[in-house]
Amino acid sequence: MSRNTAMAGRGQGTAQRGPASIACLAFVAVLSVAFWAGAAWIVQRLLSVMALG
Repeated sequence: MSRNTAMAGRGQGTAQRGPASIACLAFVAVLSVAFWAGAAWIVQRLLSVMALG
C-alpha cells in the first residue's frame, strides 16, 4: 500500500474539527476553574474549622 493511499482519509472532516476543539478547550477550562474553586473552598473550610478548634 502506498503512502498516499494510507493517508487518504486523514484530511477529511477538518472543517468540523475546529468548533469541536474550541468547545473541548472551553469545557476543559470550565472544569479547571470549577476544580480550583472547589479546592479553594475546601481549604477555606478546613482553615475555619481548625481556627475554631
